[in-house]
Amino acid sequence: MRRRTVLGAMTGLAFGTATPAVALEALRHGLGQAIDADAGDWAAIADDFAHDFYTTSQAELIDQLSTDLTVLQHLVAVRPSVDLYRVAAQLSVLMAMSLVATAQVGLARRWWRTARRYADDSRHTDTRILARSWAVTSGGYERRPLPQILSLADEAVSMVGSRATAAVAGLYAGRAQALAIAGRHAEATAAVRLVEEATEGMPAEDADDVESLFGWPEHRLRHTQSYVHTLTGELAEAAKAQERALTLYPTSQARLRTQVGLHQAACLIKGGDIPGGLRHAADMLDQLPADQHNAVLQEVAHRVMAAVPAVERGRPEAEDFRARLVQGGGI
Repeated sequence: MRRRTVLGAMTGLAFGTATPAVALEALRHGLGQAIDADAGDWAAIADDFAHDFYTTSQAELIDQLSTDLTVLQHLVAVRPSVDLYRVAAQLSVLMAMSLVATAQVGLARRWWRTARRYADDSRHTDTRILARSWAVTSGGYERRPLPQILSLADEAVSMVGSRATAAVAGLYAGRAQALAIAGRHAEATAAVRLVEEATEGMPAEDADDVESLFGWPEHRLRHTQSYVHTLTGELAEAAKAQERALTLYPTSQARLRTQVGLHQAACLIKGGDIPGGLRHAADMLDQLPADQHNAVLQEVAHRVMAAVPAVERGRPEAEDFRARLVQGGGI
């Protein structure tokens, strides 16, 4: 990663077991190296993190982001620039998402606010949309109040204009998901069409960036369709999206494949096969290595349980799955 070059002077002394005075001095020397780096180096660091998001543990990401954000905050104070504000916004988004994944929702909400503040300071419209779009998408997994999520989505939509980028598609996707959770099914379906239009019109560099959190490959569109159509009860449309998503997902994104598998389980339940749906959900969770489970995945699993009619929740399969969810925790 480029960050190792930029931050090479920041040894374990700065963040290890050294005395506070030694740690501060090591940090000062590290900052000197970081200040010599240009905005392009920092943009590359953000890009590295966006590509590592799906393959690195959230705990490790939080640790690395904490180091880099400490340096960057000092650098911005010394030498503020719109380019560095943009990177700070991107890294803050990644921090917020990592905190959500580890069920640290209260801290995550502070970082969402920080991301928006840095994005606004950058005066870069797509970054301003990006900071809000991921907060909107994440809001449904955090169980944030839906009016709050939709208000933030509307704020970002007002910035879109004629843009068709990964950030715009992500914004419409998050809004569609929030509308589906709210039971506003016709509006959610209409919002999915906006995601489709943005996907069709975006630059190839966004559509072809399969491994990055900041890209918008086709599997993201199909995941959104699966999520929304599952909640709205459009089971045939959901099934088509799920089949396509599972075909497209790279092996590095096994957790997201599992989430789509859980959408399939919810569809089976809504279609009347309650035991089959619960078995499928349990199988999906069992097939994913335990170290890849996180709070977001658990929230999707809770939605499978929510699809089971109240009168059917005394079934042995339902009781077993409920016990699994309690054991697994979540948000």
